[in-house]
Amino acid sequence: MMETDTMRSSSHTAPAPTAAAVRATGATEPAQLPTEQMIALIGAGPSGLAGARNLQKLGIPFQGFEAYTDVGGLWNIANPRSTVYESAHLISSKRTTEFTEFPMADDVADYPSHRELCRYFAAFAERFDLRRHFRFGVRVESVEPVQPGDPLTPWRVSIRNAEGELESAVYKGVVIANGTLAEPNMPRFEGEFAGELLHTSQYKSAEQFKGKCVLIVGAGNSGCDIAVDAVHYAQSVDISVRRGYYFVPKYVFGKPADTLGGKKPLPRWLKQRLDTIVLKWFTGDPTRFGFPRPTYKMYESHPIVNSLILHHLGHGDIHVKADIARFDGHTVHFKDGSQQDYDLVLAATGYTLHYPFIDRDHLNWQGMAPQLYLNIFAPRYKRLAVLGMIEASGIGWQGRYEQAELVARYFKGLDGNTPAARRMETAMAGPAPDLTGGYHYLQLERMAYYVHKDTYRSAVRAASAALA
Repeated sequence: MMETDTMRSSSHTAPAPTAAAVRATGATEPAQLPTEQMIALIGAGPSGLAGARNLQKLGIPFQGFEAYTDVGGLWNIANPRSTVYESAHLISSKRTTEFTEFPMADDVADYPSHRELCRYFAAFAERFDLRRHFRFGVRVESVEPVQPGDPLTPWRVSIRNAEGELESAVYKGVVIANGTLAEPNMPRFEGEFAGELLHTSQYKSAEQFKGKCVLIVGAGNSGCDIAVDAVHYAQSVDISVRRGYYFVPKYVFGKPADTLGGKKPLPRWLKQRLDTIVLKWFTGDPTRFGFPRPTYKMYESHPIVNSLILHHLGHGDIHVKADIARFDGHTVHFKDGSQQDYDLVLAATGYTLHYPFIDRDHLNWQGMAPQLYLNIFAPRYKRLAVLGMIEASGIGWQGRYEQAELVARYFKGLDGNTPAARRMETAMAGPAPDLTGGYHYLQLERMAYYVHKDTYRSAVRAASAALA
């Protein structure tokens, strides 16, 4: 800690609940509690709100911290850490994404915009009176175990408050829910580019492309969305790729693609085969536009959900380029031997997990991601959990909500030293369950915490039910 910092410490108390809050939760919390009896919850985005709601439902006292001045996380475009752009929409439909206990209104679009989603999270926080549990405009600086190595250690949480002062207090446990899509994963390129070199986190409006020759690097969901944006403003648009992709249209037979299918999941091999055939009916063979043929089977990497990218490729508005070899001034040299000049290169290369306030060892970080039980629980500590560290096709926010429900039930069981909580601890100490559903996911950073939706949710629900 720097000597110029001022410190406030340890005697924080929880605010008294409002009458509306008591009505909403059915809880009768004490008017004031020392922080040592509370859980620290970091983040007020979708996962943080799910955490707040489930801790609230079980009457577990907690204090939330959010760096921005309101809820919504990345979906609040006014948030300086938001990485959404003006045209951003969900790539999953509202019915497969929403919180079950708080459905989106019928007049909300099938694939809502960031504006609709920001209103949705604000309404969710209002309905369940969650804002009163958070301190807004504060940044968590550090999270440290008071007694390192003790599974039941309390945690010292230090924050930078709105006045720039450093405060510190000890909490019973910590739930980390600050999201996974805020820290840019910017690759290193050989050579120097003389034009603008940006990451998608710096992209907000297609006006940035006006009159420019643009190269998008990466054909993930954001890369394809932004390439489609650029068509209407840029002088030219190319997209550089290093591997093949499976493209899923947003609508199939007039309905959102992710709402189709029977209630009983198909075997992995059959689903891969059938869905690959269906895709060919609707999208054809993307290799005819210059994309490499995928060297992996469908669902072994995140599919691209976009109905317009192939449309614009077919109209010559976008062209596919090979992987980048090097930069030389405004010239980009590609690995197939071709080259072209550009004014702007935008790296749509994703994001990296970022928990800068806690030592990686505490999260059992191995390789590209923490190794957590059910992608939630740190193995060395009983009251240290992470929400939202999952990627899966179709997992939705309800999948995060179920994570939060499990955390709340486990923490409640720990408080009561219940047999169910002890059985959970035994399971956490044993072999980790296979959450892949038999899929052989690509060894990419983003896929390091990828799970199969149905397998994962079944495992989390079963663990949660055993604690109920």
